[in-house]
Amino acid sequence: MYAVIFKAVIADLDPSYYETASLLRSRAMEDYGCISFESYQDGDREISISYWRDEEQIGKWKKDQAHCQAQQLGREKWYRSYQVQVVKLVDQYEQDNLRS
Repeated sequence: MYAVIFKAVIADLDPSYYETASLLRSRAMEDYGCISFESYQDGDREISISYWRDEEQIGKWKKDQAHCQAQQLGREKWYRSYQVQVVKLVDQYEQDNLRS
């Protein structure tokens, strides 16, 4: 499994950003096999993590026309800077019954 980590410094997230992000998230999951997607904002920082079965799916998603258009808008108005990391997940564990 792979994770794509997107980290950005926000410039201006107008209403079109939120509509576009929602549509792209659905498209990634329905058309390209994204397993899950999480996104968080804190002040002028954003981090999004998506999980994928393989690099081929990630490559196809990267070339999606609507995704490419959104990337252009990100560079032009939504973000001051961003970084994308594609990582191979080598281990995973969880505990969902934590008590204090």
